Amino acid sequence: MVPLRSTSGQASVEFIAVLPLVAAVLAALWQLALVGYAEWGASAAARAASRASAVGGDPSAAARSHLASPLRPGLRVRAVAGGDVRVAVRIPTLPGLPGLGHARATGHFEPQS
Repeated sequence: MVPLRSTSGQASVEFIAVLPLVAAVLAALWQLALVGYAEWGASAAARAASRASAVGGDPSAAARSHLASPLRPGLRVRAVAGGDVRVAVRIPTLPGLPGLGHARATGHFEPQS
């Protein structure tokens, strides 16, 4: 009869082999959460900027005040005719990843007299 090999360390080896995949999945999920965070922030900033523009206020200051501080660098605000205000916010990325561009949103309020 041939003696069986011990399998006492097999689970540990399999766990170590799967760790990079688990880390990659968690990083991808976190980056997806950052994209959603930027989209939500751009939308809130666009609404605030369009309200400010409708009453004669400063849309850039209103957009900046409604953004969380990590999203403020790279903020772009542009008021266009008809009460539209377009906002772009740079999407934050995990360290070591290239930039993912900007999250964009448009807010609209009719100008108030």
